Amino acid sequence: MPRVLGIDIPGRKKLEYSLRYIYGIGPTTAVEICEKAKLDRNMKADDMQDEDIQRLVAVLQSDYRIEGDLRREISANIRRLISIGSYRGRRHRAGLPVRGQRTKTNARTRKGAKRTVGVVRGKEARSAAKAAK
Repeated sequence: MPRVLGIDIPGRKKLEYSLRYIYGIGPTTAVEICEKAKLDRNMKADDMQDEDIQRLVAVLQSDYRIEGDLRREISANIRRLISIGSYRGRRHRAGLPVRGQRTKTNARTRKGAKRTVGVVRGKEARSAAKAAK
């Protein structure tokens, strides 16, 4: 498993696919990086020599924002939206979908498990509701 910028990338996969294990690198970016570093994107990551890894690291550091820097930038953007009180910031704070998706149905990933709001009628239903809490 070669180590690139502190991240272990899978060695038995093609370089094009192993680069995707780095946060912030997707399919298109992985191909771009291989071309800029003049690396064969079909070679296995284990087959890279030290000079190949150095070229790869140089390209990543000079042209791309990845891993910790990217995560910090994204969280700073979200904090900024929340602090200025924009619509998107309020949605982030409330844990609701931000990009205009419907919430009457679906949105369970953002909203969490269903919680019944209102009166539960009948003794059996009331005891079942208390047991669920």
